[in-house]
Amino acid sequence: MKNGCAAVRDTDMYYVSFGNGSKNLVVLPGLSDGLSTVKGKGVFLKAPYKKHLDEYTVTVFSRKNDMPEGYTIRQMAEDQALVMEEIGIKRAAVLGVSQGGMIAQYLAIDYPDLVDKLILAVTAPNANEVVKDAVGSWIQIAEQGDHVRLMVDTAERMYSKQYLEKNRKLFPLMARFTKPASYERFFRNACAILEFNACDELSRISCPTLIIAGSDDHTVGNEAPYTLHNGIPGSRMVIYQGLGHGAFEEAKDFYDQVFGFCSAQEP
Repeated sequence: MKNGCAAVRDTDMYYVSFGNGSKNLVVLPGLSDGLSTVKGKGVFLKAPYKKHLDEYTVTVFSRKNDMPEGYTIRQMAEDQALVMEEIGIKRAAVLGVSQGGMIAQYLAIDYPDLVDKLILAVTAPNANEVVKDAVGSWIQIAEQGDHVRLMVDTAERMYSKQYLEKNRKLFPLMARFTKPASYERFFRNACAILEFNACDELSRISCPTLIIAGSDDHTVGNEAPYTLHNGIPGSRMVIYQGLGHGAFEEAKDFYDQVFGFCSAQEP
């Protein structure tokens, strides 16, 4: 396992890498990266990928550490491309989750030579009304400094009813250990989401693409995966019935779907 930090422009970017495979999988996480980076979390991040690490080397990236005001999703993709090239990842399958999926869309559009296959999980091609409601609410809560409420509201919008019934009492306790020293990084990430719109450019995504979503997503909306599917030529789609934005955590075969797609031979 490698805990890395790569230079990018006038700042740097944390990443963690594990596995010994000759194939690369790059993972771009969601808005939670605005609260806490991947630094020091390799042991926890590695777990879902364990049975595939003989074939793949998995690298999970944070956003860069110093994000300027007005930093856009497209600029995040540009910096991601710079860091991938800097550390020697010339081509990879890319898994983008939620906001990471937004960055991954522009990575595939603007840097097609870097992206072998694209997996877009619980994400959207633009800041639709559901996205604006969720992210706008989280910005307001963070401005009030109420971290427990922020974590509880995030969970309520993210998980299935069954998951919430089992774990709801844990969210306030977990919040005590996740509050950042400052919400500035969170605000910069969140504001970038609200300005995002790649709808008119989806047809430029030319690599094989898998879209994974839940049927009941209260964070990006239920129409988002269908908009992606209709816009990206030849894309495939997997919808988990009864799950929502947390499908990547709740669906037991989520990572089997990811690696099955990555390893499949295209006709």
